Amino acid sequence: MRLMTELGMGTSLRRGDYTQAACRAVRDALWHNSINLAELFGFEKSAMRIRVDVAVQQPSKVDLEAVAAEFPYGAPQIHVTEGGLDIPRPDGDGHPTIMANVALSVSFEMEKTDD
Repeated sequence: MRLMTELGMGTSLRRGDYTQAACRAVRDALWHNSINLAELFGFEKSAMRIRVDVAVQQPSKVDLEAVAAEFPYGAPQIHVTEGGLDIPRPDGDGHPTIMANVALSVSFEMEKTDD
């Protein structure tokens, strides 16, 4: 059961690095979160299941392992789709500015009880 979703945005201003933008978006989303769901529900932090949806213009250029390494605990599953934004340089030279969007959805394996 999904308990929380947090959003983030990250950029690679000059390097044209989709992984850098995705990692920055993950950090942005993590920094917005001040709720400790694991403690609230009596779970270990390692039990957190984290679905990570990343949107960038060129999904194949995102290093999934680098994005997963941004999480200090939990079990992130990284899903990359086309989205985000590439902003070309005004003079047409160099890499575009890359913007990545991320949604983190946190859940735990919870048993249903029949009451």
